[in-house]
Amino acid sequence: MVIDGLDVSDDGTGPVDHIALLLVAAAGGDQQSFARLYDAMSSRVFGLILRVLVDRSQSEEVLQEVFLEVWQSAGRFAPNRGQGRSWILTIAHRRAVDRVRASQASTERDRRAGARELAAVSEGVAEGVELRMEARRVTDALKLLPQPQREAVVLSYYGGYSQSEIAAMVGAPLGTVKSRMRDGLSRLRDQLGVTA
Repeated sequence: MVIDGLDVSDDGTGPVDHIALLLVAAAGGDQQSFARLYDAMSSRVFGLILRVLVDRSQSEEVLQEVFLEVWQSAGRFAPNRGQGRSWILTIAHRRAVDRVRASQASTERDRRAGARELAAVSEGVAEGVELRMEARRVTDALKLLPQPQREAVVLSYYGGYSQSEIAAMVGAPLGTVKSRMRDGLSRLRDQLGVTA
């Protein structure tokens, strides 16, 4: 028998490439030949893929992809350029390596994304701790102020009251409240080591 200019008949001079015959027939749309090709090659192709990927479920997926590609591209197989078995195994190896590379790239992307998230969380935690420590320092410094100064500062900064409202609330003249706030803030700056 001659296929694409290549004599593949069994004339006693060499083995017949049955896989090549099945590929050529499958290229012509012969589904039975493709089924026989699958039966003849699937276990060997799966073994190759499994050796590359190690993961059985991914290997099964790649096996399907390989035979889909074989069905779709069987017309590109040239029997005079190599054996059918080698052509199919080359496709399988290429697909398996592509899957490994894609998996590694995905893992690397996930690792980088995880590192960014961890850095953001760590930064947020560090910022939160720093704010709590600073708030604690301010609270401790406020406790050291004389009561009238502490009251004026707390009502202004934590209560949101204006100096006039504070004066009315504590029953002190506006000038006195202004002095208490100015003196209280000055002492706070000194205790916290803040320069004006």
